[in-house]
Amino acid sequence: MTSIVLAHQGGWDEALMVLVPIGVFVAVLFMANRRADRVRSRRGESDVDRSGADGVDEVAD
Repeated sequence: MTSIVLAHQGGWDEALMVLVPIGVFVAVLFMANRRADRVRSRRGESDVDRSGADGVDEVAD
């Protein structure tokens, strides 16, 4: 009887099968971005990279 009830729940269980993996992906992405921001701040880098306007790294002579 329990398996019959769990098999047809009006669609909310199918929605969870889509939303849970998306939620996990968003959470992992959020944690990775937060960690990258902490690493960047420890290194003293800003959001702007050190490359020139044309995207080529400047070489000091």
